[in-house]
Amino acid sequence: MKEILSSPDNRFLVVQSEPWMAEELEAIQRASFPTLAEDELTLAHHFRSHMHYFPEGQHAVVECESGKVVASSSDLIVRLDLAHIHHRFVDISGHMTLSTHDPRGEWLYGADIGVHPDYRGHGLSTLLYTVRQGLVRRLGLKGHTAGAMPKGYGEVKDEMPLERYLLEVMRGERSDPVISVQLKRGYAVWGIIPEYLEDPSCDNYGVLIIWRNPDRVGDGWL
Repeated sequence: MKEILSSPDNRFLVVQSEPWMAEELEAIQRASFPTLAEDELTLAHHFRSHMHYFPEGQHAVVECESGKVVASSSDLIVRLDLAHIHHRFVDISGHMTLSTHDPRGEWLYGADIGVHPDYRGHGLSTLLYTVRQGLVRRLGLKGHTAGAMPKGYGEVKDEMPLERYLLEVMRGERSDPVISVQLKRGYAVWGIIPEYLEDPSCDNYGVLIIWRNPDRVGDGWL
């Protein structure tokens, strides 16, 4: 395995995903997104496809002692018009295969990130975001972006519009299991994407988030 980053306590390693991990990656996906529509889940054959199209953008976290794969992230490079952000997850991800990966694009797009519930609270998502942002800088891309799931919104959708919910999250008045984490990692909310995917936990919404490559500030990054 190609080691990329280790946790401060050396308990976990971030490595480039390999085909033998595919079934474990699917198990993490199912555990991380129990309410996501079945036809939008990333399955073992999808993960193998990711490694075919863009191996450098696929990462897994391995527990050193057990050798178990406990978290992962999948990314592709895309062309993105920030003035027209509406898209569906299945379309931009090539129906989860990453066949839409465009090496000539300028944005790294997060197709997936998941930490097995048994291993949450160990900073594994921080490791993965660190590696993703490092990849952006190494490739000289404009930044990292994704259609984030506001996973707490489904519980309060009848009480307020998503705009108000996000404002409260950004102000720190409310915590969202996904958006709050990403804000702490330096991401900013860019806009709302209706019908991004099919999942009641976020009322089918996606939220476009952006992390700007600090090496490219001021070069017309939009």
